[in-house]
Amino acid sequence: MFGETSAFSGFSVDDLDAAKRFYGETLGLKVEEAGDADMRMLFLTLAGGTRIFVYPKENHTPASYTILNFEVDDVERAVDDLSARGVTMERYPEFETDEKGIMRGGDGRPSIAWFTDPAGNVLSVLKEV
Repeated sequence: MFGETSAFSGFSVDDLDAAKRFYGETLGLKVEEAGDADMRMLFLTLAGGTRIFVYPKENHTPASYTILNFEVDDVERAVDDLSARGVTMERYPEFETDEKGIMRGGDGRPSIAWFTDPAGNVLSVLKEV
């Protein structure tokens, strides 16, 4: 039924201005603001043209899962670049990570590192095996 229909994903944040700076300036994504003074929103454009809707939510609670994964050629280089931009990698007790916060792949697993946006939503950089 929806195989030929375009779609997009979305998520909430508690501070639209902070999200606009983070996704536009820190991560370097194309960010477009839409709406009016009563209902502002953002659209992020990813490589390949995929768009993501970001909306403010007064009682925002960060997702307890990774909302956005960025596939990269070199996770270590991506982590170094993010760190240089002031982004801190997250560490989860259930995953063994190195000193940079990277869970190294192998045995069919990707290398991955997690970080959060200003609203606490979890994102990652990863390299598939």
